[in-house]
Amino acid sequence: MGRPPITLDDHQRSEVETLAALLNQEQIADYFGIARNTFRAICERDPEVLAHYKRGKAKAIAHVAHGLLQKARAGCTTSSIFYLKTQAGWQETSGIEHSGETSVTHKGQATDALAKLLDQIAERKQRIGVEAPDRTT
Repeated sequence: MGRPPITLDDHQRSEVETLAALLNQEQIADYFGIARNTFRAICERDPEVLAHYKRGKAKAIAHVAHGLLQKARAGCTTSSIFYLKTQAGWQETSGIEHSGETSVTHKGQATDALAKLLDQIAERKQRIGVEAPDRTT
């Protein structure tokens, strides 16, 4: 013979609804001082406890969602974007297209000066700041 199953009284059942707005099932189990799997078992055995838990979560989500929607309607861009991503399926997509060309064209004095310097280096086949070796000896 095993232990009798742990049950919650009426006050604890209604308390689950209040707690569910703030805590997950594991934290509620800790609050009641029972094992986490015991609270899950209570939810499976007692549909009223599970209903209180779900109702508490749903009320909290509805309250926060209402606040988010109010901020979005008031013009908060961040709230609007978050709402549209989570509720309307919006996605951020970014991609880089490559045409296969490897040449880069820049216009400007600094770019022209750099291009001339690179051409001179290529003609002399030497590194910047290094004198060409004397090959006459």
